[in-house]
Amino acid sequence: IVDEPTRGVDVGAKAEVHQILVHLAARGIAIMMISSELPEVLAVSDRIVAMRRGRITGEMPGIEATEEKLMELMALDQTQEATQ
Repeated sequence: IVDEPTRGVDVGAKAEVHQILVHLAARGIAIMMISSELPEVLAVSDRIVAMRRGRITGEMPGIEATEEKLMELMALDQTQEATQ
């Protein structure tokens, strides 16, 4: 489990962290990454689970994900709250 693995690091270090995560995943090692940086999530994820206020609002394969789709998933709980 890695939580915000690139927060506070420079661009070069971010690329290195991403490379390590991708390498580990390619070796079959499961990685759960928590990140609020959508480009980072899209760059290294095989599967993405979106959450809001501790609840899962959606899930999709990384290959199908876009920033727009993720933003929609993250806003689902908020939309449901507004209609109640």
